[in-house]
Amino acid sequence: MDHIVIIGNGIAGITCARHIRKNSDARITVISSESDYFFSRTALMYVYMGHMKWQHLEPYENWFWEKNRIELKKARVQNIDFQEKKLFFSYEESFSYDKLVLATGSNYNKFGWEGENLEGVQGLVSKQDLQLLEDNTQNCKRAVIIGGGLIGVELAEMLRTRNIEVTFLVREEGFWHNVLPIEDAKMISRHIKSHGIDLRHQTELEKINGDENGRVKSITTKDGEEISCQLVGLCAGVSPNIDFLKDSALETDKGILVDEFLQTNIKNVYAIGDCAQLRSTRKKRKPIEAVWYTGRMMGETLAQTLTGKPMPYRPGNWFNSAKFFEIEYQTYGHVAPKTSAEEMHFHWQHKDNTKAITIAFHPETKLFLGINTFGIRMRHKVFDSWLNENRKIDYVLANLKQANFDPEFYRNHEKEIFRSFKENLQQA
Repeated sequence: MDHIVIIGNGIAGITCARHIRKNSDARITVISSESDYFFSRTALMYVYMGHMKWQHLEPYENWFWEKNRIELKKARVQNIDFQEKKLFFSYEESFSYDKLVLATGSNYNKFGWEGENLEGVQGLVSKQDLQLLEDNTQNCKRAVIIGGGLIGVELAEMLRTRNIEVTFLVREEGFWHNVLPIEDAKMISRHIKSHGIDLRHQTELEKINGDENGRVKSITTKDGEEISCQLVGLCAGVSPNIDFLKDSALETDKGILVDEFLQTNIKNVYAIGDCAQLRSTRKKRKPIEAVWYTGRMMGETLAQTLTGKPMPYRPGNWFNSAKFFEIEYQTYGHVAPKTSAEEMHFHWQHKDNTKAITIAFHPETKLFLGINTFGIRMRHKVFDSWLNENRKIDYVLANLKQANFDPEFYRNHEKEIFRSFKENLQQA
C-alpha cells in the first residue's frame, strides 16, 4: 500500500487528501507546522473583527481525520532526500514516503527594505500572522500598509474596526491598478477613502524606522516624508514558500515547476496550490495563481492521478471574487489593466459610485474577452458559457440580465448601460 505524504494543510493539500481517500485505501499523512488542523484561511479577518471565533475556522470536526484515516503530523520539514524518499524535520527525525505532494503555500513578500524585520512589521498570510497581529495592535494608534492588493484592503478593514488610523501606500494612480483598469481602480480608491483610510497614490516606501527597543516607530516614503506608526503591514503580494527546496534536485523558478499533471521533474513528486508553477498555461492563465479555488481544483485533479486515473489540470476560464469593504468584486475571463490593439474596454458606472461594469472585447472581431463587476452579483456559469461559446460584445450586453442575480437592476439601468456603450464606441 502506497504511503502518500502531503506537506501543507491548506485548501490544496487537504482537498487532495480528501479526494485520495474517496478513491483509495492508501496511507495518507498531512504534515504542517502552522496548525494542528486545517483551517479556513479566507476567514482569518473575521476572527480579528470579532465576527467569528478561532474554533469556527476549522471546517471539519476533529473526528473527521480519524474517520477518514488521514494522519496529521505537526512538524516543519527542513529538507528532503528525493533519492531516498525521506523527509527531515527541524528535530532529529526522518519520515519516508512513496509519493510526495508539495502544497507549501506562500509567504508575504519582503523586498529588502531597511527595517523590514523590526518588531511591529508583519504580513497577513498564516494563522501565526493573525496571532502576531493581535499582539502588535494592543496599543496601536496608527498603522501603515504597504502595497495595494486584496490582503492590504482586508487588513485596512480589520484595523479600522478597532479604530486604528490607517495610512495606505500604493504605487499606482488607482488602487490595484496593476490588475484593474483605471476607471475601476479609481472607483475603489474613492470607496476606500470614504472609510477614513489615508490612501496615498503613487507613494512608495523608502525605509522603516525603529526605536531603541527594535520596534517600528515610523516609515519614510521615497518623497522623504516620515509617517509615525506602531504597525507596518507588508501587503505587497506573496511568493511561493519554497526556500527550503532551492538547493535540491527539484526544478524551481519562482515556484516549483510542474507539468499539466502537476508532476515535478522528480518521479512521484508533485506540487499544487500557491507553491506550484505551471510550465505551460492556457486561456491567458498565469503560471502561478495564489487563489483559493485554484488550490482546491489542483487538489481534486491531482487526487485522480494519484489514485490511478491520470488527469491533466484544466482550470478553464479565469475567475475570481473579493470584497473591497462593502463592494463585492467579480471577474471572469481576461480584463487587462490597460487597453491595447487587441483589447478594448467598455466601462459603465452607477451614479452611487458602488456599482460598475467593465467589459473587455476585441476591437475588430468584437469578441467578448472578459468582465469585471463591482457591487453586482453575477452568475459564474453564464459567463463561463459565453466565453467558451466565443460570444460577441453585443450579445453579452443584450443578455446581461441572464447573468445577474437581480434582474430588476437591469430593467432599471439597461437603457443607461446601452447608451453608455454607444458613447464609449464613438469616443474610441
